[in-house]
Amino acid sequence: MYRFLLSRQWVILTLVALVLVPTMIELGFWQFHRHEHRVAQNALIADNLKAKPLPVEELTSPGHTVPRADYWRQVTATGTFDTAHEVVVRRRTSSDDQVGVHVLTPLVLRDGKVVLVNRGWIPAAADQHSFPQVPPAPKGEVTVTGRLQADETTGASGIKDLKGLPDRQVMLINSRQQAELIGREVLGGYLEQTAPEPAGGTPELIPEPDHDSIGPHMAYAVQWWLFAAGVPVGWVILVRREKRDREAGTASDASGSPEPDTTETQATASL
Repeated sequence: MYRFLLSRQWVILTLVALVLVPTMIELGFWQFHRHEHRVAQNALIADNLKAKPLPVEELTSPGHTVPRADYWRQVTATGTFDTAHEVVVRRRTSSDDQVGVHVLTPLVLRDGKVVLVNRGWIPAAADQHSFPQVPPAPKGEVTVTGRLQADETTGASGIKDLKGLPDRQVMLINSRQQAELIGREVLGGYLEQTAPEPAGGTPELIPEPDHDSIGPHMAYAVQWWLFAAGVPVGWVILVRREKRDREAGTASDASGSPEPDTTETQATASL
């Protein structure tokens, strides 16, 4: 009764099931690894935000690539803002998802080197070609505290580095690009300013990154694994149903066959 499994339809169905099971298991592990990455990143953010601030020169230098272990590390920098080379970073959102720009101002350190400071978000100008009204940076020497971040790249951020932008507007925060524009040595990476608070609350400081939510990845992993377990169960159910239907069909055919004429048989026998 199981010879039907050799039919073309059932061979294809079985092959599909054999492909689906390992695929779903692999998708489950992919989501599980994303969950692990999110948990590890949350722990890194929390630890670095709690760590005692260090002078920025201890964690980065000109041409330095900030490693992931130092992302969001609290640092301090003392110097004077160079507003002549201030730029805005286009297409950035505020804490309530309004589109505007980030204000990127070089801070000239005491040794002449520069660190880029993201002073926060402001609304964009009325048109994309105009430079927005940027709140002035503090004058004189100032000590800035902020979260250390790596240089932005198109590959890591997904933001295209458009060319031909209006003067003093950029798409990415990149120390190497700014070093060429400023003509000074610029420390690798940049600071997201957290202190001092800007006068009047603008620019709007960038909020602390979320490090409490773990996202839905673990739930997705469990779902994929349940789907993988359900495929063979479903296959067995279909096989049993097909077998039962075939048995029922065979029994129906047998019960519907004409019985021999006993009268004719008896008459033949008497002759």
